[in-house]
Amino acid sequence: MVKEKANSTRIYDSEGYRRRAACICVKSDLEDEVLLVTSSRKPDSWIVPGGGVEPEEEPAVTALREVREEAGVLGQLGRCLGTFENVEHKHRTQVWVMRVTEELPEWEDSRAIGRKRKWFTIQEALLQLGQHKPVQRSYLHSLHNTNPRHNPTTSPLSHHSHSTMASIELVNNSSNNPHSDKHS
Repeated sequence: MVKEKANSTRIYDSEGYRRRAACICVKSDLEDEVLLVTSSRKPDSWIVPGGGVEPEEEPAVTALREVREEAGVLGQLGRCLGTFENVEHKHRTQVWVMRVTEELPEWEDSRAIGRKRKWFTIQEALLQLGQHKPVQRSYLHSLHNTNPRHNPTTSPLSHHSHSTMASIELVNNSSNNPHSDKHS
């Protein structure tokens, strides 16, 4: 299903969930720092860059396009962390890891709406996301849990409550998931 919105087209899956894609942008394979951008609705708040899948666009392409537009960065797309379902806002977001190789001095959203970008440690990012986009904290938990370089006994995430993730569910990143779009 497709719905038109000013300046964009929203794509919905067969269950009425908006299809989105995002990237957790990291500086290195250690994945100990992530790039967040200011929210277009609340410029004092920080979010993970991402947005709606366009018609005929693969979600991985959407993720790369969105980080270029919103964060002004280019890089190498890595593993998919999964599809995260936000029941409250009725959208499903496929999230990838991207290692940043270039930070553009100026980019689309910096010129158009004054959007800013900033690197945060995982701990700092969890705090920032908890203030405005608590559902996005689950992206960072998945980032940490799927990185083979992290020692599970010294997790920086173990000090944070998982209660903020009650309204979001990791659907799955496998092809046998009935909620997954077979074409993505």
